[in-house]
Amino acid sequence: MRRPAAIVPGLLAVFCALPAAADLRVASYNAELSRKGPGLLLRDILSGKDDQVAAVIEVIAAARPDILALQGVDFDLDGLALAALADLLRARDLDYPHRFALSPNTGLRSGLDLDGDGRTGGPGDAQGFGYFAGQDGMAILSRFPILTEEVRDFSALLWRDLPGATLPETDGAPFPSPEAQAVQRLSTTGHWDVPVDLGGTVLHLLTFHATPPVFDGPEDRNGLRNRDELRLWTLYLDGALGMVPPEAPFVILGDANLDPEDGDGHSAAMRAFLADPRLTDPLPESAGAAAAPQTGANAAQRGVPARDTAEWDDNSPGNLRVDYVLPSAAIPVTGAGVFWPADGPLAETVRTASRHRLVWADLALP
Repeated sequence: MRRPAAIVPGLLAVFCALPAAADLRVASYNAELSRKGPGLLLRDILSGKDDQVAAVIEVIAAARPDILALQGVDFDLDGLALAALADLLRARDLDYPHRFALSPNTGLRSGLDLDGDGRTGGPGDAQGFGYFAGQDGMAILSRFPILTEEVRDFSALLWRDLPGATLPETDGAPFPSPEAQAVQRLSTTGHWDVPVDLGGTVLHLLTFHATPPVFDGPEDRNGLRNRDELRLWTLYLDGALGMVPPEAPFVILGDANLDPEDGDGHSAAMRAFLADPRLTDPLPESAGAAAAPQTGANAAQRGVPARDTAEWDDNSPGNLRVDYVLPSAAIPVTGAGVFWPADGPLAETVRTASRHRLVWADLALP
């Protein structure tokens, strides 16, 4: 299902991870391509001079996923930035004729004080943190047709309407206000169920990008929201959101911003999620993460370092596992990994591209 990539000296070990021709490679990547203003990402892509854009293209072209869920990519109404990215990848013999994106909650103005700082109109007062509507969105790139008419978008679901939601309080009162909680959406960026037609099999991509569980106060607003953003998928699979959940196969993939063992946030929620018998955790690892210095916050980690997917400052919060590709249990998984070489020509490229690493799984689907 994939044309072979050319192998150059120093990359043999990377390409040895490529799947057999009959497997489907599904990946998630927070490319952190967001910019500080509308149109700036498109400008940087078209310039041909942006080092980060070039590095992101190198990473994707080397990993060669058949289906890629992107986070951290600015949305524009006509999909110009996404199309420009696809053009660069096509030049690397990696064609994604099918693309999908919806306007995210990030940067969507609320008109209220949602972050409790006593002011309105700031990036923290948007439905998801953002300086402009569409900033830091999500997208799907696919070699296979996307059934756009069958997409389910949960992004408008109010946080308070999620069954069993835990909303923040201070002194027993809603934080930051009852008015804010009456309009606050659950999804920081979005939650989508995107069906992809593989030709005889439909694969549902359950994709999201949750808030970091930090940058708040004792009310734990972001921590609680992060946990409930993860819970949405459990409730969806339970049939508790008022609609029939997808039949297998499906894959939950995206940036959960939550490590099952380390860092801030409700790690127990991620451990319980990964233990759901309806899911397979392929436990992807990388040589780069395994070789990372165990200093600062990393030295106190309880998790397996080789499974980390993001490289942050060693003092706060250190390297963490926050990006996931989790197939439904009925799908045979033939391989998985985190694209993070320990050395060689791509080691610096992945650092230039993003603090996050591309995570992939190879699926044996009919």
